[in-house]
Formats: sequence, C-alpha cells, structure tokens
Amino acid sequence: MIGTKMKNKMIPKTFNEVIDLGDGRTISIETGKLAKQADGSVVVRMGDAMLLCTVVSNKEATPGIDFLPLTVDYREKFAAAGRYPGGFFKREARPSTEEILTMRLVDRCLRPLFPKDYHAETQLMIQLMSHDENVMPDALAGLAASTAIQLSDIPFECPISEVRVARIDGEFVINPSYEQLKEADIDLMVGASEDSVAMVEGEMKECSEEDMAEAIRFAHEAIKLQCLAQRNLVAQVGKKETRTYAGDREDELLESKIKEAAYSKCYDIAKQGSTKQERGEAFAQVKEAVKALFSEEELEENGDLVSKYFGKAHKEAVRDVILKEGIRLDGRKTTDIRPIWCEVDYLPSTHGSSIFTRGETQALATVTLGTSREANVIDLPTLQGEETFYLHYNFPPFSTGEARPLRGTSRREIGHGNLAQRALKGMVPEDCPYTVRVVSEVLESNGSSSMATVCSGTMALMDAGIQMKKPVSGIAMGLITDGKEYAVLSDILGDEDHLGDMDFKVTGTADGITACQMDIKIKGLSYEILVKALKQAREGRLHILEKLTDTIAEPRENVKPHAPKIVYTEMPEEFIGAFIGPQGKNIQELQKRTQTTIVISEADGKGIVEVLGTNQEGIDAVLKAVEALTFRPEVGSVYEVKVIKILDFGAVVEYLEAPGNEVLLHVSELAWERTEKVTDVVNLGDVIDVKYFGIDPKTRKDKVSRRALLPKPEGYKERPPRDDKKGGRDNRGRDNRNRDGHKKRD
Repeated sequence: MIGTKMKNKMIPKTFNEVIDLGDGRTISIETGKLAKQADGSVVVRMGDAMLLCTVVSNKEATPGIDFLPLTVDYREKFAAAGRYPGGFFKREARPSTEEILTMRLVDRCLRPLFPKDYHAETQLMIQLMSHDENVMPDALAGLAASTAIQLSDIPFECPISEVRVARIDGEFVINPSYEQLKEADIDLMVGASEDSVAMVEGEMKECSEEDMAEAIRFAHEAIKLQCLAQRNLVAQVGKKETRTYAGDREDELLESKIKEAAYSKCYDIAKQGSTKQERGEAFAQVKEAVKALFSEEELEENGDLVSKYFGKAHKEAVRDVILKEGIRLDGRKTTDIRPIWCEVDYLPSTHGSSIFTRGETQALATVTLGTSREANVIDLPTLQGEETFYLHYNFPPFSTGEARPLRGTSRREIGHGNLAQRALKGMVPEDCPYTVRVVSEVLESNGSSSMATVCSGTMALMDAGIQMKKPVSGIAMGLITDGKEYAVLSDILGDEDHLGDMDFKVTGTADGITACQMDIKIKGLSYEILVKALKQAREGRLHILEKLTDTIAEPRENVKPHAPKIVYTEMPEEFIGAFIGPQGKNIQELQKRTQTTIVISEADGKGIVEVLGTNQEGIDAVLKAVEALTFRPEVGSVYEVKVIKILDFGAVVEYLEAPGNEVLLHVSELAWERTEKVTDVVNLGDVIDVKYFGIDPKTRKDKVSRRALLPKPEGYKERPPRDDKKGGRDNRGRDNRNRDGHKKRD
C-alpha cells in the first residue's frame, strides 16, 4: 500500500492542450513530464512527430552586455527516425544547413518580443525526438519555443507561433507533408502573434502579390488559434510571476541634454544625401562634439548612456527626415532605386560570371558546371536526397570596410544563400543536365546584398549557358512609421534596415514572385501597408530586371568553349560491370584516354551514363565505346566491317558502327570459290560488307559471311569443309593431327 502511494507521488502531473487544424489533424502541447529543471519545457506533438523544447535564462546579466545574448538551437536526432548518423563516430555533430535555417526562423520571430533592456544569457533548445514522415517538424519549432517561454518566468511580450502554409491545387493547407509540398505553388513560413505578423519566408512559383498576401492572412488565422492554446495551457498550469531583473540605467535629464545637442545636427546630415562614408564621418563628428560636453569623469561614469542616447537621437532624426521631408540618407525619394551597373563574362576561366553593382553594394557571382557526382547530398533524419542546383553566399569583412577574423560560414551567410537559392532554383529547367553551383562573393555591402546575389546569380547562369526559363531580380523594401504616418522605402540601405521597422526582401520574374523574406520589428503592421510594399516592390523589381536584361538579354546558346559539355546515354544493366571493368580499370583507362569524367548510375533497370568533358572528340569516343560494348547485330542485316587481323583460317573484322566489337570472318565465308590464302581475297585494313547470320550452332559464336552477298557462280556445287578429313585444319582453325601425325580423336 505504501509502495503504491509512493509510486503515485512519483508520477508527474501533466497538462495538455490540443489544437484542431480543421482537417482531422491535431497538434498537442504538453508540459509537466519532461525536463522540469528548465525554466520552461514543453512537448509538441503532431502525428508521431514529437519535439521537446526547453528554455533557460540566467538570473543575472553578464556585466558590460548591452544586447540580448539569445541562442536558439534546433536539432533533429537521427534516433528519432530510427537511423544512425553518418560518419566515423556515429554521433550527431555540428548542425546541418537545414537545422540552422530553422534556428534562424525561430530566432527572428522571438527576439523582438523580449524587453529591450533584458540582457541575461538565454538559451532555447528544440530537439526532434520522434519523426513522422508525414509531418515537417520545422513548422512546429516556433510553437514549441513560444510555449516553453510562456511556461517560464522569463519576461516576454506575448505568445507567438509559426506555421507553414502551402497552396495545393488552389487550396491553402496548414503544415503540409513533404510529399504534399512537392505539388504546391506557394510555400511560406509565417510567424506572428495574435495581432501582428512578425516574419515571413518562403518560395513561390511566380505567384501574384495578392496571392501572397492571402496566404499570409490564411496562416495568421491558424496562428491565432495556436497562441490561444498556449494561453489556455498556461492557465491550466498557473502563470508564473515574471522575474524581476536589473534593467538599463536611465537618466531623463542626460537624455534631454544629448537630444538637444545632437538631434538637429543629425537631421541636417540626414538631409544632405551623402555617401555611406561621408555621413558616417559626419555622424561621428557630431558624437564627438556631444562627448566634448562632458568631463572625463562624467564620461567614465555615464559613457554608456551618452552613446545610447546619442544613438536614440540619431535614429529619431533620420526617421523624421524620411517621414517629414521624404528624403533618404543618400538623397533618394522613397521609390527610387540606386544607380546600377552590370557586367558578364568578367572572369575568363569560370564557366559563367557576372558583376552586379547597385549603389554601394556589389556582388560577384560565378557558376560551375558538373556531373551528378557533384550534387549536394542531404542526409538528415527527416530528409534524404540530393540538390543539383545550389548557391553559396560569402560575406567577407572587407565588404563593409572591417577587419575581423574569419570563423567559418556564419548563420547569416547560410540564411542569405538559401534565400537566393530559393529565388533562382525554380527558373533552372528540370532537364538541365548539369549539377550547377553558384557562388556569390559580396565585395561591397550597404544593404540588400542577398538581393544583389540574386541579380548577379541570374546573369552568371545566363552567361554560363544555363537555359533559364526567365531571369530573376530581387529588391529589399523597408518601412518607417511613427504609428500614424508611414513611408515604404524601395531598395533600402544598411542604415535604413538598422534604423527602420521592416526588412522585406522580394524576388521574382516579370510574371510573379519566386521567393521572399520579411522581418517586421513593430507590432500591428496592417495588410494595407503590406500590400503597398509588395506592389512598390514589383515596380522596383521590374526596373532592376530591365538593367539585367540590358546586360544579357538571353542565356547563351551553348556553354563556353572551356566549360564542360555533358551528354547522357544508356546501356542495358547487364553491361555495366563490363564497362567499369575489374576494380574500375576499364572506365579509368577510358577517362584517362578521352580526358572526360564518366559517371554511371542505375535507374529503372538501365545504366545511365553521364559523360562530361571539354573536348568533343573525347566525348564522342566514350559514346562510341558504349555503343561498341552494347552493339548487337541483327540476324539477316548487312554491316560494313574493317579487317583488323589476318589469320590462316580467316580474317578478324571490326564493325565500323561499333569500334572494338570484333567477329571472325571464316575463310570458307570469304567467297564462293575455294580460298587457299585469306589474303587472296582481303587484306589488312580493307573495308567490306558482311551479312550477319546469328550464332553458329557448331561453333557457338557469331557467324558472318562475305560470300552470301556475292552472286553464286553458275553450276556451283557445295564442297566438303576444307581439309577436315585430311588432318589439316578444321573450320575452327584447330589442328586435327597429333604430334605423331595421327588424326585426333573426338
């Protein structure tokens, strides 16, 4: 009895809330069973997919930190799908590109909702514990993260959630499966609170601005239900009292003094329409003048506040110039696009290259063409496959005039590269024979470097001879609003991104949107503003597209002379081993001789042969080798052959249609008349016609005949095989006598 009571006390009490998706599917959020020492923990389940999310935040901020050190970590465990990790150690290591992209999606939605003066180290860990092939877990990560925070005492403004919305056969679907997504023409991830959209990212098949806005609306309605479910779960558990923390110091008198000294000067600088470097130096001089108002002792005590309040005055001045004067930092109007110049075929040795420069942002793109062997392999617990088109984005420190150490590929670089890849990949034709790698090197940056990557990538692909369906351009939009008035900005600068309320990147062709990414830093963005931004983006996008097509109007008809050509052919599956040879000897020798790269794969019972090379003669030689190996003559057909060897009992001939494919033309089949010497009829190098009779039942080898094509002499009588009974040679060329001169026995 006592044991039963103790057991009952050990069983944790769980709390659960169910979200109905309206189509028979549900999402449950549960707490109370796992990870109870974390500040907040939750298990989110949809089908058989289960995610555990925990959040922990330190009680005290690290001294000297003036930002939120938030870490979002999302991992997919291989055990969740009943699989082993690849590699030697059989253990999950660094996060994959797909995991990093999910981390970014969650981070971008959460970060603006923490108090601006909250600087304690905060860590969110989301892990996939059970996988369901019909559920895409990244769509549940935002819900899990927000719910864990709501169950904690960490200060946070309000619940949020994220959903994936897809349009399949004209109908919107929330959180579709991977298989369903293959049929979709819109794939968007949307993050929002109950009253405001905060984040959008996705790809589309040239959809309209109105369709995109409708998809966001549909997703937002689903998010409202998920936010309500979080509130209900917290009500069941009991809301924890929000922790107290030491916020930033404030000094209203100091703030007023600095604003009075700096605001008007910053306002005047913002009106001048200067370059990034010029206004940077001018703003720095104003800041130094403000610091000069204080003694060294005052700066030592309040230097952090002086910098903070100067930044606040600077930001307010720039925003006011835009709202009141309609003038931007570089002198443009709100709808103006910076000057653009482009160039293609800049790098002589690459397979394709281009430069795209817009204002003070510049991207150099290169294209490399390869075989299926160069495909990007994806091996995740939730997804396995290959990418034959991928894009890498590099953002070196010199592009912003900085010197800092390189620490490998950053999450930002991965995110920007993924956006540009999604923008372009739908315009690469499905029958493109190559694996295509695009690399964008950002050489200068003052806003919209990812969109410059899209533009330079488009031109580089066309320069490489990739037959793109349509060219793609991209633009970054911004927003400045004081709650009453607003200004939508086309082609934003880096400062306008930093000081503004929205960063909205849109890419597309002349006929529709192909990808987008939107981060909103304020609450309550209306759909009216969203639609206006989309329409204004279209105008700017088309303007930029015209500059691209002025530089290169159509894809080059062929790849460049030094670029590899790729040809596909097929062979019956049973010939693959012979073509490769023992330990790859045959194929390696053929590659070396022809200076090509040969890749063989099996599909539908056939061998698919890829031949990649810069020399057409080498490619042709490989194709002939495949034809020779697989060549099978048809019974009754006549073929042109070349004599390549003379024997006592016949001639070895080679089919001209299939070099390397040899057959014996027996001496008895050379002519109707008796032939004493083979060279009386044919000689080495002669080209003659022969008829194919199939497999000879006596020799069990292919039989061909020259005499069958010649007119039969009048009165001709068939004679017995030559010397068979005299002990000479039989019709297979074998000696019929032993060494002592007696006839061999059968």
